Amino acid sequence: MTLKELDFFYGLCQSPHVSQLSKKLSISQSAISLAIKSLEKKLGEPLFDRIGKKLVLNERGRVFKEKTYKSFLALKDAESFFQEEKISGSLYVASSKTIGNFMTTSIIFDFLSQYKEVQIQHQIQNSSYIIEHVKSGNLDMGFIESECSEEELIKEVVGHDELVVVSSDESLKKELYLDELFSKKWILREKGSGTRDIFLEAIGKLSKELNVFMEYRDFAEIKELLLKNKDAVTCISKVSVQKELQSHELKVIKLKNIKVKRNFYCIYHKNKYKSKLLEGFMEFAKKSSVWN
Repeated sequence: MTLKELDFFYGLCQSPHVSQLSKKLSISQSAISLAIKSLEKKLGEPLFDRIGKKLVLNERGRVFKEKTYKSFLALKDAESFFQEEKISGSLYVASSKTIGNFMTTSIIFDFLSQYKEVQIQHQIQNSSYIIEHVKSGNLDMGFIESECSEEELIKEVVGHDELVVVSSDESLKKELYLDELFSKKWILREKGSGTRDIFLEAIGKLSKELNVFMEYRDFAEIKELLLKNKDAVTCISKVSVQKELQSHELKVIKLKNIKVKRNFYCIYHKNKYKSKLLEGFMEFAKKSSVWN
């Protein structure tokens, strides 16, 4: 049964004349009659007695009304709620490490402060995990820092970033060729990380010569290692070490002939229904000042 059929049914409960209901709703009498017949056919028995030009609710019709009216009102209320220009509901969102730790957390906080009827389940994962889970539908959308060419996904640029090689060794604060750093202990992000993938792609065949001493997942962990070990170096988002660079605890090692820049992307499935909430959050995120 449909809401329209139920709408006509309860309308006739109040006004048994089809002609009166037809004028009230600006609907043809035949459309109302067909809807009522369809409802009765689905239920397997008549709900009205046809007396003259009136449809009078019979005993089965009274039971049906009594059993369903509250649920009908609740459905109408829900229909009205979703037709209004309200942003509400729940989203499942994931961000890659750099974006999640330094950008989307504040975006989500600001969005939830503005829209009280929204819940956002947010997790921080690496880019490859997010791509797979957006593809499978387990996530509504994701923010990633690596390239994505999956046919099932749509990606939109939301910001830009620069990857820098950093160390706590003051003597390395100059321009060097990458091979001059082969003897250093390189600490890289884990496999599947957008930061790692883009850096290794940028240096090409030289990646085979790197002494990958350790892998890490946590930014605080890598910063602590770099500060305590001058022979350790890493490639990391400039955003994530901004404070340490300003305080001169870490130094940028400029690489000759190598400059690594990348985009930050918002991704979602091409078949994903773009609800008011999804569209509203995406626009809010793209306009945020955190990307500047």
